[in-house]
Amino acid sequence: MTSPPASSAAASEPAPVRRTVTTSRALAWRDGKAIDRPERLATEEPMEIRAGGPGQNPVSVAVTMRTPGHDFELAVGFLVGEGLIGARDDVATVKYCELPAGEPQLYNIVTVALTRPFEAGGAERRFYTTSSCGICGKASLDQVEVHCAGIPAGPPLPASVVVALPDRLRKAQRIFEQTGGLHAAGLFDQSGKVVAVREDVGRHNAVDKLVGRALLAGELPLSDKVMMVSGRVSFELVQKAAVAGVPVICAVSAPSSLAVEAADRLGLAVVGFVRGRGFNVYCHPERVDLDGY
Repeated sequence: MTSPPASSAAASEPAPVRRTVTTSRALAWRDGKAIDRPERLATEEPMEIRAGGPGQNPVSVAVTMRTPGHDFELAVGFLVGEGLIGARDDVATVKYCELPAGEPQLYNIVTVALTRPFEAGGAERRFYTTSSCGICGKASLDQVEVHCAGIPAGPPLPASVVVALPDRLRKAQRIFEQTGGLHAAGLFDQSGKVVAVREDVGRHNAVDKLVGRALLAGELPLSDKVMMVSGRVSFELVQKAAVAGVPVICAVSAPSSLAVEAADRLGLAVVGFVRGRGFNVYCHPERVDLDGY
């Protein structure tokens, strides 16, 4: 299979892309009986992210375990979250690696070509991210703050919008409906309308895909949007949301202590345990209208 042609950063990924769902079999135990049955699993595969500027050989920046799909957004979003790029004009092209004739294209290496020289910060700046943890070992919160512009003040998000987000995110999870095994991140406007939803085995990857989509569409910063994630809110998700300019991040579960500390310093509200008609606001409550129900 030949490699797909180089595509502009704003273009969609070339076909074919890898499967997001993998068929399998399982021995199901129900009411004391064992039944051999087909199952559908969320696909998990590694993807390497490379980057380089004009005249530079692209260098490997990260390897992440992800669910195939929206790979270009994932690569770009990861670079945004790490402060390595910050604007649409930084990106010239995004493409899968070009292979010698006859070698199979596995669609597991994505190269982001920049319009300026790429500075990776030295050999120590190499990442291996798993599907469960995106930035274990991040040196310090101070390092993250360097990459974040201030998030401007804006109209508070009505409580009625907050409580509606989990259901709207869930309804948009196409692959979760088939597998039950994916995280999701959704971007919504101030009225709660869905802007975009991305799914992945890693919640940090789902957020990277959203951020990458926004950068390629020229929509950063996301200062008039709200992000909703499945599961918990970790430090890494706060970091990625803050770099993208998101003023409010919501989740169906709890935040970590470092996530709240980071959000408090970086200027975004963390809203956790969004379930039914309730939620908790852990910092910057001025960004949520608690009377707007």
